[in-house]
Amino acid sequence: MIKEKVRIVSNNRLSDGVYELVLDGASKVDCGQFIELTIPGFYLNRPFSVADYENGKLTVLYKILGEGTLAMTGLKEGTYLDMINGLGNGFLVDRAEKPLLVGGGIGIAPLYYLAKELVKRGKTPTIVLGYRTKNEVFYLKEFEKLGVTMVATDDGTLGLKGNVLTVIKASEIDFDYYYACGPMVMLNALKEYSTKGEISLEARMGCGFGACMGCSIMTTSGTKRVCKEGPVFDAGEVI
Repeated sequence: MIKEKVRIVSNNRLSDGVYELVLDGASKVDCGQFIELTIPGFYLNRPFSVADYENGKLTVLYKILGEGTLAMTGLKEGTYLDMINGLGNGFLVDRAEKPLLVGGGIGIAPLYYLAKELVKRGKTPTIVLGYRTKNEVFYLKEFEKLGVTMVATDDGTLGLKGNVLTVIKASEIDFDYYYACGPMVMLNALKEYSTKGEISLEARMGCGFGACMGCSIMTTSGTKRVCKEGPVFDAGEVI
């Protein structure tokens, strides 16, 4: 855990309700870990997964979900923010030879950094992304540069109509290990299909480093905290 002051390089809208925030001055972070930002005018920090990191520049993808994220859309280039970096435990990138990446909605964000890391290690991922509708699609072209990328939308406006499992089953994807992040209903369905993978959980957090117990979940080995023991867990471990 490192406290840092970072500068906003850009803050741009990507699609309906989804924005990309690029910050400069960040220390190295592992894919799957998360950061917390102090948003001016708000008491509690906001946790965000890391969508990318390179040479001190850290990218966050965020969706407008409340007053805090709405206020973030007005943050200007050059503004400095307080950030806590290197929180939680990330993905174990060496577990897969034929990796499958599965993302839903804003949960797609941490998979981009993971995909880049896998490619660096000589592994080409198969990527399945789920969105509600075409107007909410983001980072599709970026993922397509890293591996075979397939899309599902709830309304069928892009890719297959349905969810990520619709694509996985229809395409009979050959994989030996998956990495996933997205809504709990998606993760539950994926776990029923296969437990050979890791899932990154999203949760409301009070502190972000294990003190408040507000993000506790039940696992096969007892209660664990998403912010401290997670956010990445073995798929078969989470109840």
